[in-house]
Amino acid sequence: MKRLAVFAGSALLAFSLSASAQEVTLKMGHAASSKHIFQTGLEIFAKKVAEKTNGNVKVEVYGDRQLGDDKQLLEGLQIGLIDGALVSTATLPLVVGAGSFDALQQPFAVKSYEQLSAVLTSELGDELLATLDAKSIKGVGFVDAGLRHFLAKDKDVSSVADFAGLKTRIVPIPLHKAIWEAIGVNPIGMAYGEVYSALETGTIDAVEINLSSIQSESLYNAAKKVTLTGHYFWPGAVMLSSQAWGKLSDADKKAVEEAGRETTTEAYALAATQEADTITFLKDNGVTITELSDLDKMKELTAPVVESWKGKDPLIAKFLDAYAKGE
Repeated sequence: MKRLAVFAGSALLAFSLSASAQEVTLKMGHAASSKHIFQTGLEIFAKKVAEKTNGNVKVEVYGDRQLGDDKQLLEGLQIGLIDGALVSTATLPLVVGAGSFDALQQPFAVKSYEQLSAVLTSELGDELLATLDAKSIKGVGFVDAGLRHFLAKDKDVSSVADFAGLKTRIVPIPLHKAIWEAIGVNPIGMAYGEVYSALETGTIDAVEINLSSIQSESLYNAAKKVTLTGHYFWPGAVMLSSQAWGKLSDADKKAVEEAGRETTTEAYALAATQEADTITFLKDNGVTITELSDLDKMKELTAPVVESWKGKDPLIAKFLDAYAKGE
C-alpha cells in the first residue's frame, strides 16, 4: 500500500512537471505607439492565445519600440533573441528578403478592408505566411494599421501636380521607391521613429502614412495637411521566432494559429471602423483634411508599377488575381 502511494505521488509529480513544462510566456513587441491599433491587435491576439491554450501560452505585449524598431524586431526574431513581434509587412522585403510580401502594398489593388481580410485568412494568406518558414520565422496572422494617405507639413496637396518635388519619407524598398517616383515626389528612405523630428525640422516635407499613426505618434503637431489618397493598406504580420514556436506543443501550435486567423478577422473589422473617428480627431486638432481632386491620375501613374511587380514573384500575381476577382 505504501509503495502504491509512493508510486501515485511520483506520477502526480511527473504530471505536474509535464504540465508546467508546457507553460510558455512569449514576449512580443511592435514599433508603433502603445496607443496604436498594432497594440490593440496584439492584445486581441494575446487574449485569444490564452483562451485557446487554456493558459498554457501567455503573450506579453511591448509597444513603443521597447523591444526595438521593425528592423531590430525582425533580426531578433531570426536569431531567437525575440519571441515574437508584429511588424509592418513592408519591411519584410527590406530586412529578410521576403519579396512576396510586396503583394500587400500594390497601389489601388485592394477594394476594401473586408476584401483584404478575406484574402489574408484564405489559403493564399497561409501560403504567404509560410514563405517566412525559410527565414526562421513563423507567421500566424495579420493586423492592419489602416489605409495609407499623405501628410504634408505646410503645403496643401489637392492634385497630383502638388506632389511634385516634395521631400517625402517612404519605407526604403524598391516597390515604394518606384511608386512614389512615378507620382513625382522626392522619396527619402527613413526609419519610422525619425519621422516626427524630420517633419519638425523640415528634413522632409511630407510622409505617406496611415491616419492611425498620425494620431498615435502625435504627428499632427508637426504637420497639418492631410490628403486622403488611400493608395494601399498597411498590414502588419504577427510572427514568432522558430525557437519560440518550437517550445509549443502540437496542440498549442494549432491553437496559436487559430488565434492568429481569428485576430486577423477581428483586427481588420476594427481598422475598418476607426478611420472616420480618426479624421474627426485630426480635424479637432487643427489638421486640414483634403480629397485629391484627380485620384484617377494617381492611379494611372502607378498602374505600370503594379504591372511590373506582377512578374517579380508568383505570389504577387496570385494576390493581384485574387484582388481583381474580389475574393
